[in-house]
Amino acid sequence: MKQERGGTMGAANTYEALTVETLPERLKGVAALAAQVGEDASTWRVEEIGDGNLNLVFIVSGPGGKAIIKQALPYVRLVGDSWPLPLYRAFFEYHALTRQAARDPGAVPVVHYFDETQALIVMEFLAPHVILRRKLIAGERVEGLAAFLGCYCARTAFRGSELSMQSGDKKTDVALFAGNIEIPAITEALVFTDPYFDAEMNNQTEGLEPVVARLRADVGLKVRAQKALQRFVSNTETMVHGDLHSGSIMSTDSDSKVIDPEFVQYGPMGFDIGMLCANFLMAYFSQPAHRASGLDDYQAWILAVIADTCSTFETEFRHLWKTERTGILYPASLFEDQGHDSTPACDAVLAGIWRDAWAVCGIEMHRRCLSLAHNADFEEIADVSLRARLEARNLMMGAELIHTAEEISGVEAVCALARSFNGKDVS
Repeated sequence: MKQERGGTMGAANTYEALTVETLPERLKGVAALAAQVGEDASTWRVEEIGDGNLNLVFIVSGPGGKAIIKQALPYVRLVGDSWPLPLYRAFFEYHALTRQAARDPGAVPVVHYFDETQALIVMEFLAPHVILRRKLIAGERVEGLAAFLGCYCARTAFRGSELSMQSGDKKTDVALFAGNIEIPAITEALVFTDPYFDAEMNNQTEGLEPVVARLRADVGLKVRAQKALQRFVSNTETMVHGDLHSGSIMSTDSDSKVIDPEFVQYGPMGFDIGMLCANFLMAYFSQPAHRASGLDDYQAWILAVIADTCSTFETEFRHLWKTERTGILYPASLFEDQGHDSTPACDAVLAGIWRDAWAVCGIEMHRRCLSLAHNADFEEIADVSLRARLEARNLMMGAELIHTAEEISGVEAVCALARSFNGKDVS
């Protein structure tokens, strides 16, 4: 479907949050939406399904089909209007989706329409997809998940960098996304900094106090976390999704799509895959609370997804290195054109990616238990004592990853570390 941008919504020329009741009247003139659900707005059925931290999300159904409408709110929905946020994040999400669609076709929902004034995007309704985190909590498997995620992370990382892009295009893109200020600032605080001191909006499970005290007393750990932050804020290697976790992926039993890139910015190539692995590791550690039958097999499957995702990433990245290295970095004129093998250069680039990825992985494992926005894998464990024990394992493995990020030999070592912490009683 051809993407459309702009347009009018009735008489609404200034921003106004949609409601279930007002949406049909206000969006009836949007041809791209009518093409998806039907021309007669009086036949539309609207359901508000937003359960995230930031936005309104609606399903609009009609005789022609269904569509998703996502509209930014001028505040953090999780907190309320005491924490204002700019509406322009919808602008950056729109531009992120268009670039992700170009860099890994089919990996993200199709965008049908974007209205900058109303901070809304009309996009493809994914069915029967559900949020991947829900499938992991339920013990369900997704065929081809690792291959999809590994390719997505490699393609967006490589094709969004000056390994592939022309320098002028890359610099223009960096300048565009540099305007997304307040949203990445949430990451800078909630992810990299707040877990390591008594920040105002922190919260943690009762019983974790001794573990948290150990983490906050570990000066070396905090130095490494801040070094990772320094790389995050100063390294514009590629366009990163910025919030790639199991809640930002929708899956069926055999198909997946990546959603919600409003935390987009240019950053380190290892950021997205590091955050993604962290969320799979948290799913792994939470499993004893979600099931008894089939526990070992399902935990083994999660670790296999992590291992295969990282293996696929590396394989695809090396393939792109050989076939699409058309940017200013590591040009063929320095290597192949002189009869030299560029594999050592690729090895060095990948070593830096994995160093960043494992540091980010450990930090994300901390923030999801200690900072503001926790994840359901742990939060839905009703037994607080059990939750604290499982989170403690997760926290201490995160610390190990941060301390040893430069030394980790590969993803199999990470999986072995997870298996070792899975049986520990950490206090």
